Amino acid sequence: MDIQNSCAACPLYHKENLMRLGVDLENTDYVITLAGNPNTGKSTVFNNLTGLRQHTGNWPGKTVTRAEGAYSYGGKRYKVVDLPGTYSLLSTSVDEEVARDFILFGRPNVTVIVADATRLERNLNLALQILEITDRAILCLNLMDEARRNHIEINVRALSRELGIPVIAASARSKQGMEELLAAIEEVASGKYVCRPRRTKNQPANLKHAISVVTEKINEVFSDLPNVSWVALRLLEGDQSIIDAIRSGDLGLLKQDLPSTLSENADSSKRKLPTEKEREEILSAANTERWNLGLNFHDAVIETIYSEASAVARKTVSISGSRPYSLDLKIDKIVTSRWLGFPIMFLLLAGVFWITVSGANYPSGLLFSLLVDKLHPLLKELTMAAHFPWWLSGVLIDGAYLSMAWVISVMLPPMAIFFPLFTLLEDFGYLPRVAFNMDNLFRKAGAHGKQALTMSMGFGCNAAGVVAARVIDSPRERLIAIITNNFSLCNGRWPTQILIATIFIGAAVPAGMAGIVSAGAVVGVALLGIFLSLIVSWGLSKTVLKGEASTFSLELPPYRPPRIWQTLYTSLIDRTIFVLWRAIIFAIPAGIIIWLVGNVKIDGISLAEYFIDWSNPLAFVFGLNGVILLAYIIAIPANEIVIPTILMLTVLMTGMPDVGDGAGVMFDAASINQTRDILHAGGWTTLTAVNLMLFSLLHNPCSTTIFTIYKETRSLKWTMFSTFLPLVMGFAVCFLTTLFWSLMHQVI
Repeated sequence: MDIQNSCAACPLYHKENLMRLGVDLENTDYVITLAGNPNTGKSTVFNNLTGLRQHTGNWPGKTVTRAEGAYSYGGKRYKVVDLPGTYSLLSTSVDEEVARDFILFGRPNVTVIVADATRLERNLNLALQILEITDRAILCLNLMDEARRNHIEINVRALSRELGIPVIAASARSKQGMEELLAAIEEVASGKYVCRPRRTKNQPANLKHAISVVTEKINEVFSDLPNVSWVALRLLEGDQSIIDAIRSGDLGLLKQDLPSTLSENADSSKRKLPTEKEREEILSAANTERWNLGLNFHDAVIETIYSEASAVARKTVSISGSRPYSLDLKIDKIVTSRWLGFPIMFLLLAGVFWITVSGANYPSGLLFSLLVDKLHPLLKELTMAAHFPWWLSGVLIDGAYLSMAWVISVMLPPMAIFFPLFTLLEDFGYLPRVAFNMDNLFRKAGAHGKQALTMSMGFGCNAAGVVAARVIDSPRERLIAIITNNFSLCNGRWPTQILIATIFIGAAVPAGMAGIVSAGAVVGVALLGIFLSLIVSWGLSKTVLKGEASTFSLELPPYRPPRIWQTLYTSLIDRTIFVLWRAIIFAIPAGIIIWLVGNVKIDGISLAEYFIDWSNPLAFVFGLNGVILLAYIIAIPANEIVIPTILMLTVLMTGMPDVGDGAGVMFDAASINQTRDILHAGGWTTLTAVNLMLFSLLHNPCSTTIFTIYKETRSLKWTMFSTFLPLVMGFAVCFLTTLFWSLMHQVI
C-alpha cells in the first residue's frame, strides 16, 4: 500500500483516532510507536530516540501509563509513543487492548517492534501478530551483544526477507544501531521503503473460510475500515471490546470519517451510517462461524502463530558453542531455589539497609550543619533586620524553613544511597527473581504474583508502589495490591525506624554489635510488613474481594552488567529528586502547622499541650503517648517530619532548658545521646520505642499516597478503606504488644 507522507496528508480518521488515543499531533510530521515484549529494552530504545523530550501520562480511560516523546531527523519532526510491554495481542488485558487499538485504529506511520535477540522465537510471536494488522513496521533486534555473548548468531538479512520488513541489529544500552534505526524509520515513514509484511500462511482451511465470510460482511457495512481481516478474527475470538464497538451506535475508534484531501471532496453529511440491523448481521455472522469452528478454535490460532514463529527462527537463528545462558541458569538455580532463594533475598535486603543506614549518617550531618546550624541563624537575622513581626518570622523560618531543612538533610542522603542500589539490582536483573520467589506466597494468599514487584517499589515510595500496581491486569488483584502497599516500609519511615532502633535497640547490646542489631531490627519491621501484606491479601481475597488468583507470565531477563553512571543519573533524577520534591512540598505547610500548635496559646497553654494532655490516657493504653499521636497527625503530609515533631513537642511538654531554639521550634538534637535524654525525659521506655516502630509501619498512608490511591481507584470508598485499615491494625498491634509486655513483666 502507499505510505502516507505526513500526518497532515493522512486521512482525517487517522488524525482523529490518534488524538482520541491521547497523542498530541501539534508540529508533528510522523507518528512512530514502539511495541514489544516486556524486558526487551523497549524503554531504552525510547529514551535513546527521544532523550529528555518526553512526558508520561495515562491512556484515555485506562490506568496504563503512556510515555510519549519527540525527536527531529532529516528536517522532519517525529512523535514517538511507547506502548505497554505485552506478549500477545490476542487476549483482552488492558495492556494488550491499548497496544492493539493503537496499532489497529490509530494507524501510526511506523510501528517499531523491539525484540530480544536472545529469545527471538518467543518474541516473533508478537511480531507476527503485529504484522497481521499493519503494513508499516520495523523489527529492532535489540540485545545483540547479549546474543553474541551466548553464542547466538542471527542472519539479519534472511530475517528481513522472511518478515518482509527492515530488520535493524542493535544494542540499545550502548546506543549501537540507533543511527541505522533512525534511517530505517525515515525510509518507511516517507515511503522510500515499502514493506511487504509476512502474513500467516498455515491457517486451517475452516478458519480461512470463517475469516473470509466475516470480512465480506464487514466490508459491506464499513468499506474503509482498516485491517478488516484482523477485526474479523477478533470478532470470531469473541473480543468483547470489538463486539461492543460494532454494536454501539457511536462506534468510537471504529467510526470512519471521510478523507480530508481536496481530491476526495465528498459531503460527509450525506454519508449513509450503518443501521442497527446491518451491525447485528455482522455479529450474527461472526457468532455462527465461531460455533462452526469448534471449541479448540483459539488454540488453533495460537498454534498457527507459534509454528510460524518457529519456522522463521529455524531459518535465521543458529547457536554455536556452549548452551546459551548456561551461567544465568546456574545463578538462577541458587537465587530462585526453594532453600536459598529467601535467605539470599533477606540478606540482600539487609545489606541494602545496612549500607543505607551506615552511609547516610555523615552526609546527613553535613547537610544539617549547613541548612540548620548556619543558614537558619542567618535567615533569622535577616528577618530581624527587615523588622518582621515575631510571629511571621516564626512561621516562615522556624516553621516552614526548618521543616524543609529537616526533610532535605534527613531524607536526601538515604534516598541517594537506596535508590541507586535498588536500581542496580533492577538493572542487573535480580528484582524479577524476587517476584518469582514471592509468586507462590502471593498466589496462596489469593493475590497476584506481580504484587511482589509493587511491594518492592513501595519500599522506595508507597505512592510509586500504588502506581506500579497498574501492571496487574485483574481489577480485584490490583485493588488488593494497592490496599496492602502501605505495609511496605517506605523511604519516609526509615529515619524514624533507624533512629529509634539505634537509641533503644542498639543500646541494649555491646557497642560493637549495635549497628548490626539496629539494622536487623529495621529489617525485622520490614519483614513484618511483608508478612502482614500476605495476611491482609489473604483476608481480602476471602471476604470483600473474593476471587481466584490469576496466573501470569513472568519472563526472567538475562543477567546484565549494571550501567553504573546511567543508573546513578536515572535513580538520582527520576526517583530521588522527584520524591524529595514531593516531600518538600508537603513538609513546608506541615512545618507551619507544627509552629502554630506549639506557639498559639490559650490561657498560657499551647494548642499542642491541650491535645497531648487530653490524648495521653488513651495513648497509654496502646503503649504510646499523646506526643506520638499528635506528631503523626501533623506528619500526614510527610512521614519524614515525625521525629523532629516528636522532639519539638517533647521539649515543649517537659520544659527542658538549653534545647533547640525555643518552644514550638523544630530542631535536631546535637547527638544521639541528647535525643535519648529528650525522649527519656518525656517518659519513653523500650516499650514505647517498640510500639513506635510498629506504629510507624502500621499507620495511615501519607497524603500523597492517599491522593494517589484515589487517582488509581477513582473510589472514595476504597481510598478510605486503604487509609483506615492500617491505622486500625496499628492500634491493635500496639495494644497486643503492650498487653503481652505487661504479662511478661508480671511473670518475671
